[in-house]
Amino acid sequence: MPAGYVTGVAYEAIIAFIRSQQEDRGYTQPQFWLLRNLSPNDLSPDGRGMSIAELRDAMSTYLRKEDDLESEARVLLEKGWLERDESDHLSITPTGETALAGLKQFAPAIRAMLHQGIDDADYATTVRVLTQLIENAGGRLS
Repeated sequence: MPAGYVTGVAYEAIIAFIRSQQEDRGYTQPQFWLLRNLSPNDLSPDGRGMSIAELRDAMSTYLRKEDDLESEARVLLEKGWLERDESDHLSITPTGETALAGLKQFAPAIRAMLHQGIDDADYATTVRVLTQLIENAGGRLS
């Protein structure tokens, strides 16, 4: 089968699986990304608040068309995990930091389900081959 087809199917299946697992645990992938991008203990370089537009730019390489950051942020604001300042910038709260730490604990189990039956060496080889295919096609991993 063509690599482009197989990788496209793999991408959709993996994303759908991860999102389903996260939703079963009470959160969405975009909510997780919002928390991570706003946390000074994670992806935020300085912990400063960010607008939805800035967050969308920061997530541009992995955000999906159907992801609505404003509605996802609204859920996190209602939970008290985020706060919004007078400049319309979102920041993570201490409660949000605690929640993020808890959500991160699910990642190893989700990863283990995806990697079931796949030898670590086979996985590493697959990633190397895919990386080379990307480079050969003129792309690059960000």
